[in-house]
Amino acid sequence: MRESLRIAIIASSRYPIAQPFAGGLESHVWHLTRALTTAGHEVTLFAGAGSDLPVDSDRLRGRLFEPSAAARADVSMPPAEVLHEHHSYLSLMLELARNPDEFDVIHNHSLHYLPVAMGPSVQTPMLTTLHTPPTPWLESALTLAPGTRCVAVSRHTAQAWAHVLGTVPVVHNGVRLDRWTSGPGGDDLVWFGRIVPEKGTHLAIEAARLTGRRLRLAGPISDEQYFRDRVAPALGDHVTYEGHLRQRDLARLVGSCGATLVTPVWDEPYGLVVAESLACGTPVTGFARGGIPEVVDAGSGVLVAPDDVHALAAAAEEAIVLDRRLVRRRAEQHCSDAAMIGRYRAIYEQMVAGRRRAHRPSVKVPA
Repeated sequence: MRESLRIAIIASSRYPIAQPFAGGLESHVWHLTRALTTAGHEVTLFAGAGSDLPVDSDRLRGRLFEPSAAARADVSMPPAEVLHEHHSYLSLMLELARNPDEFDVIHNHSLHYLPVAMGPSVQTPMLTTLHTPPTPWLESALTLAPGTRCVAVSRHTAQAWAHVLGTVPVVHNGVRLDRWTSGPGGDDLVWFGRIVPEKGTHLAIEAARLTGRRLRLAGPISDEQYFRDRVAPALGDHVTYEGHLRQRDLARLVGSCGATLVTPVWDEPYGLVVAESLACGTPVTGFARGGIPEVVDAGSGVLVAPDDVHALAAAAEEAIVLDRRLVRRRAEQHCSDAAMIGRYRAIYEQMVAGRRRAHRPSVKVPA
């Protein structure tokens, strides 16, 4: 029997790891935490208030900090949420540094710079998954802590960080195939994700209009003004907003549609909605940006040049007739959480073994 590990997972302190998810990162951490727990590991989740913990033995730790009136009055006082986030990660990393034997490995999924910057002060082996292209604060921290162990969610993301980190291993995100089950399909198109400008919801609406098919939208309205200006005016018989759905309801919606439109106007580091759609047997029609071409192959979808709405509409008609069994098979072979957990487990074991070798007492041979 393989050894059970004590794993600390660092997530966002700003958004809860709970359904319905604020975004793909929160969804990924939620499923990863449960998959590791199911595999027999003792997992502790460090995340924002309101997070949904997988088992009773897990615990959520936070350190709320309220500055004094004098500090609040100072000209350098940042927005309260920025200060709270900083204090949360600072207190966590100091606690991990003070208790080096509490965990076997730390897995960092946050986008904050402090876990990386303070990583060298923590004796427990730490792995950071790079979910984004370089951001200023995170790039600064990784430049000053070049020994940080990192993996990227796609080859595209690994290449984006190569100027700082050199060659970075890739562990593609996986989805729970037993939760994202095959659906019967249908005539409608679906778009799901965070409703924000960079996800290009308005482009999906334009493409669906060209096809004459109904488009069903789902996801959190993360940018109210964008929704009011670019999405709400299009709602009606042919474009419907289904709401911010829990995972089971979302999987049912995606599985009941003929194709998923994926329309980012930036280079998606991975594109979790792509893997989720394939797991439902629903082909993907989208822009060939970022890590998306690493997930979609010729049997599971049709990709077109970025921002080409007319090509996207034509591709939707091609994708909707693809064999849904082959689409699901692509997810089983390329997007399963089991494959992801296996990769991470191998990295964890390598890191733990390295720490044990480093702490092994030297033996002096008598002369």
